[in-house]
Amino acid sequence: MRLSSLALALCTSAAPLLAQQSGRALTAADYARAERYLSRNTVPLVTGGAVRATWLPDGRFWYRRTTESGRQFVVVDPARRTRSVTTDSAALMPARPEAPRNAHLSPDGKRAAFIRDWNLWVRDLTTGQERQLTTDGVKDFGYATDNAGWIRSDRAILLWSPDSRRIATFQQDDRRVGEMYLVSTAVGHPRLDAWKYPLPGDSIVSMIHRVIIDVEAGKLVELQMPPDFHRSTVCDHIVCEGARLADAQWSPDGSRLAFVSSSRDHKVAQLRVADATTGAVRDVLEERVATYFESGSDHENWYVSWSTNEVLWFSERDDWGHLYLYDLANGRLKNRITSGDGNVSEVLRVDEKARTVLFVGMGRERGRDPYFRHLYRVGFDGRNVRLLTPEDGDHDVTLSPSGAHFVDTWSRPDVPQTSVLRDMNGRVVVELEQTDIARLVATGWTPPLPFTVKARDGKTDLYGLMYRPSSFDSTRRYPIIVHHYPGPQGGSVGSRSFLPSRGDTRSLAELGFIVIQLDGMGLPGRTKSFHDAYYGNMGDNGLPDQVTGVRQLAQRHRWIDIDRVGIYGHSGGGYSSADAILRYPDFFKVAVSQAGNHDNRIYEDDWGEKWQGLLERRPDGTTNYDNQANQLLAQNLKGKLLIAWGTMDDNVPPNNSLVLVNELIRHNKDFDVIPFPNRRHGFGNEPYMMRRRWDYFVRHLLGAEPPTAFEFTGVQAP
Repeated sequence: MRLSSLALALCTSAAPLLAQQSGRALTAADYARAERYLSRNTVPLVTGGAVRATWLPDGRFWYRRTTESGRQFVVVDPARRTRSVTTDSAALMPARPEAPRNAHLSPDGKRAAFIRDWNLWVRDLTTGQERQLTTDGVKDFGYATDNAGWIRSDRAILLWSPDSRRIATFQQDDRRVGEMYLVSTAVGHPRLDAWKYPLPGDSIVSMIHRVIIDVEAGKLVELQMPPDFHRSTVCDHIVCEGARLADAQWSPDGSRLAFVSSSRDHKVAQLRVADATTGAVRDVLEERVATYFESGSDHENWYVSWSTNEVLWFSERDDWGHLYLYDLANGRLKNRITSGDGNVSEVLRVDEKARTVLFVGMGRERGRDPYFRHLYRVGFDGRNVRLLTPEDGDHDVTLSPSGAHFVDTWSRPDVPQTSVLRDMNGRVVVELEQTDIARLVATGWTPPLPFTVKARDGKTDLYGLMYRPSSFDSTRRYPIIVHHYPGPQGGSVGSRSFLPSRGDTRSLAELGFIVIQLDGMGLPGRTKSFHDAYYGNMGDNGLPDQVTGVRQLAQRHRWIDIDRVGIYGHSGGGYSSADAILRYPDFFKVAVSQAGNHDNRIYEDDWGEKWQGLLERRPDGTTNYDNQANQLLAQNLKGKLLIAWGTMDDNVPPNNSLVLVNELIRHNKDFDVIPFPNRRHGFGNEPYMMRRRWDYFVRHLLGAEPPTAFEFTGVQAP
């Protein structure tokens, strides 16, 4: 449902007023009112909406829907255009073979591949018989392993061939890679946690030796090529979601494997094809860029059309991300497939017979938020581009196995979800769900307010969300807090879909603040030049856009107090929050920095080297990484800074925070710290951290006294 202006007015007038004059003490009731806007309290008040379809062999699908009285099961028959509700879930859920923990199920469902003692094994799921596929795997040189840096998984990293006969994987060499160390906190002897963790500038980093395993014959084929760097065109490392081997695609018969080798600095991507029997490797095409090459953010967007001997290749060579058609035999460009303003963000399906591509695009529709996703169809020849999801919103689509239909759930941050079933011409076949937020609105909840400001260049539009207290009074003046994540792989706003809560932004606003999330320059999803805005200068962090954005909002709205600006964030946001108060000490007055990678020379190599470049040490002792090191700005601190970290954080290790702490001490600065003993990276929304974060802004930005030791209802610390 959409929120009418009358509903908004009623919500605002019904909410308790919150006095904001300096020195006023907030009560536990004020915090409790803010707490009710956290996701654990708002999500149960929302029913219907998003549909996650499970397709059945006969072409029907089913999904669960949430109602006030519980869950229901809905069965949809696209052929008959019917939708029916049932409570008999047993008939909808045929038993499926289950793979052992951390194993990969073969496409035919008969085998599962897994790691044991650094070697790859396979289990017959019918008989339970296990067979060892490799024998020479050893510690730090194991098969299908990816346990260096911030990825520490014991799940096998591989890709089964479509016929379930072969496995593509690698042997990862970490034998001479440097180590990271963490020490637990306990009574008695602490535990030392040591593992391989390559850093920018290291002479030796993780390398992968690519192999193909014939499961039936038990034969290992080494690809005839030097080892590859632990990189991909999808992310900064080699593993995709679900522990799937990134940048690899089998031919339908399993005789050939296409894959991409990425250079250490991510600037060169080489498409190659390997013979699965001999291991011979043939180079097809190469892409070189000045900064870093990406083919997608979640999935690689290149595709080999084996039946036509062609390659659909993704490139940002004209500043937008587009698809190009190449000859697989000789690597020559045949024609471009997509063009114009806007990006191809994800290739969903390629119909080789019809010579068409279904892709998710962003920024192609003028006058809309450029981060909204839409589904399109286009021919291999670049003709007949068709928009299949016309509504002005963010579209989350799921294709049917047959390719005849797709489920489309669309929404905006301020407009709840609508789900429909469409045919492949975009026509609505069955209306599925409409989100009901009536109970949520009744609590006084209001949606975030989308806004647009100009970037640092004074020309580029930037998009964000604003949160105000339910007791908002335009005659008052409110401190403003920036909830920030700088990327470069993501942004502050995150999903453009409707969410009843986005972290604690709405709750924090309820305490008497204006809270914003603004996606500045340097983020993906727009042009390549937009994404490259601070390549090689990660200390920029998009902060010039945050500063100019807040100033523009304050000029528009007299109720924003430009003299009271705060900022907070976690991980990359922890880095940028500390950077903000150190780089702009007269603008940002309060900062809460959590788990920040304050100097990427001590963060994982494949991250820093992608966005900052390879480490260069100059004769005078300086480096090209100095411009991003927060500790080198410690002398600038004027405002109030809270630094928090987990003592067992194996993503952003504690020394990232401690190098900053050490320099702040050296410069005799007053600041606050909270080390979280034995916590790893995800402590940001623990009750204690959240309460201390709220207290910090209430005390130092609002000028009020928080309630003593407020305890969140029904939430336990780890």
